[in-house]
Amino acid sequence: MSTEDDAPAGRHRGSARPGFTFDVKLWKISRTGRKSRPWRLRWVVAGRVCSDTFATYPLAESRRNELWQAMNRRGEAFEIESGLPESEVRQAEAAEAAKAEEKLNPTWWEFSREFMKRRWRTAAAKTREGLADSLASAALGMLPDRPDTPELAAVRRAVRWVVIPAHASEEPPPGLETVCAWLTEHSLPLSALKGRDVAENVHYRLAYKLDGKLAAKETYKRRRRGFNAAMTYAIQRGYLDENPVAGLERYATAGRAAIDPRVLMNAVQGREFLTAVSYVGSVHRNRGRRLVAFFGCILYAAMRPAEVVGLRREDCYLPETGWGVLTLRETRPVSGKKWTDSGDRHDKRGLKMRDPETDRPVPIPPVLVAMLRAHVKEFGTAADGRVFQNERGGLVGTSSYWRVWQEARPLAFPPHKVASPLAGTPYDGRATCITDWLRSGLPVAEVARRAGTSPEVIDRHYAGCIDNSEEEDNKKIEKTMGWGTEDSDAA
Repeated sequence: MSTEDDAPAGRHRGSARPGFTFDVKLWKISRTGRKSRPWRLRWVVAGRVCSDTFATYPLAESRRNELWQAMNRRGEAFEIESGLPESEVRQAEAAEAAKAEEKLNPTWWEFSREFMKRRWRTAAAKTREGLADSLASAALGMLPDRPDTPELAAVRRAVRWVVIPAHASEEPPPGLETVCAWLTEHSLPLSALKGRDVAENVHYRLAYKLDGKLAAKETYKRRRRGFNAAMTYAIQRGYLDENPVAGLERYATAGRAAIDPRVLMNAVQGREFLTAVSYVGSVHRNRGRRLVAFFGCILYAAMRPAEVVGLRREDCYLPETGWGVLTLRETRPVSGKKWTDSGDRHDKRGLKMRDPETDRPVPIPPVLVAMLRAHVKEFGTAADGRVFQNERGGLVGTSSYWRVWQEARPLAFPPHKVASPLAGTPYDGRATCITDWLRSGLPVAEVARRAGTSPEVIDRHYAGCIDNSEEEDNKKIEKTMGWGTEDSDAA
């Protein structure tokens, strides 16, 4: 096996482009002396020796024939740096370009995971869940038209599962393996959103439920916010130039109307309801009695249930007589273990619509002060100072207080009222309190401050619940402007 030249330099066709040359010499195959790859092929490109080793002689001979064909049959120039024929260099460049293009054009399946991983660390548990819902809803519009497309409900579940960063190294749960594998192969690329049909389909999925009915207005707004956040990230990464749904007209989603007056309790009904709560559950478990003051905070302080769950004794001013004050500092919404950093079902956040360090003092009437004092005296506080705890000292769960609320209704109201919307949910107790504040004459801005919401929300949802007659309003105007009854009659 000589190492002398045994092939001509090839047929020269014009001049080689910069970095390439026709000055190529191909040597015979030789032995390396190694066991793993005992055969060596060497060739010289513009005086630079190139080589490769092979496990078998036939592999080395096949590679030598490839180089010989490039030199003599096709007359190719060789790249000086790599020593490869121009055709192979171009193939490698095309592969790199395709790889770069693929990196800049991930599928919706891949992009959803990438985006959620970026947002996970700084987002609250509820925000994470909302983003996952937005990505899963949009995924329904990013499916190709194929006969083997999985059921839409399964696609939603698969996307909501896969976007959780902790699942990156896990196998899909039973029932989702096939769906996840299908979406990995067939989910449309992000660039498909540049097509108007795909963008409109995604927009439709954000606004409609799986059964084809309009989603609630707040649901659409939340999904749209999440999708817009994802598109902002896509633009920053260079995947897209603009938000593809930015110019699409918003669907007439099912809006949340003003509070239905039928859900509101009057003062007597409110007292009877809280009394009924105390009778729910066995005497030994105290299920209902543990929640009398809990529901009192909703009914008399307009607190959100998640705010009541996080209420601490040190934030309660409860004098023996007169009004007290609850200084609200945190909320404990239920998000599910997979969305929280702690692995608990409840997240720990600041107040809604407030900066994380901002509190909200809420004056409370003597009746609620008495309830809270009696509750603390009977049940004490949790180890971390929380006012309300379950039988095991943990956080009060959503399902727990919902069950007690529903069990108390038949005890508090007659059958025809139980069948009505009256006090159907714990949030109806909050609506009752806000409405009572408005009817008592509190300014809308003060009602909004105490309730932890905006004046616009109060105006939009509660204006229809205020039963002020035109005659009473006219009298207030007369009094303010200094008009007497005689003056108004003469006018």
